[in-house]
Amino acid sequence: MARSLKAVLTHLLLASGAFLSAMPFLWMLTTALKPESALYQPPLLFPTHFEWANFVKAWQAAPFPRFFLNSAVMTVGIVLAQTLFSAMAGYAFARMRFAGRDLLFFGVLGTMMIPFPVTLIPSFLVVNALGWIDTYNALIIPRAVSAFAIFLFRQFFLSLPRELEEAALMDGAGRLTIFFRIVLPLSTPVIAASAIFSFLFAWNDFLWPLLVTNSPDMRTVQVGLAMFQGQYGVFWTLLSAAATIVTLPAILAFLAAQRQFIAGITHTGLKE
Repeated sequence: MARSLKAVLTHLLLASGAFLSAMPFLWMLTTALKPESALYQPPLLFPTHFEWANFVKAWQAAPFPRFFLNSAVMTVGIVLAQTLFSAMAGYAFARMRFAGRDLLFFGVLGTMMIPFPVTLIPSFLVVNALGWIDTYNALIIPRAVSAFAIFLFRQFFLSLPRELEEAALMDGAGRLTIFFRIVLPLSTPVIAASAIFSFLFAWNDFLWPLLVTNSPDMRTVQVGLAMFQGQYGVFWTLLSAAATIVTLPAILAFLAAQRQFIAGITHTGLKE
């Protein structure tokens, strides 16, 4: 009896937390389905009339197909670059011995404590000096390395048995061969975890794309959402409809890789 009561209370607590977490998304979706005239009328949460045309109006109010293309190119580039470079760096920190390895690793971790505004102006000056303003280079290359992803890969590689690599070394395989043909195929969980974090970071990034892009042809979806905020008000129904469309890729990406994501996060703490 006590165990059943505890299980019920646990499920109630988890359900309450899940509802509170989903509440902002539910509010966004219901606002997107309301007519503008019913926005501030009760019932505030559930609309009595569903205005599906808001999604069409939001899509046509700005060049969102171009915004989606720019965000997709930027996100794919950042995910691929961060996954490859972070995996290589994490493998070096986990398996290779060289002078100053641990000190360098702690230095990499230390960069995670530097606030983004501190590096914002130097990064912009470098990008501007290279002539990359309003290009994909400015959107992708400054975000091609992630200290957090390096940490994830390093911790995961520490949990892999060394015997596999030692056997490959005895057979004459080099470090790159071992890395690409043995280590990476075994690293699907941490690759998925790193890719999800990179995807969410890149897809939701607003400030950096706003700074390094000038023309509408290079804007991303997050910058495009700001177009619904006018000088004298905000078009809440259209903004919510556009935000719903923009949020869907991130939700679908997480649902598609949630098992690998959870497994990758779990394995990163097995060894120190």
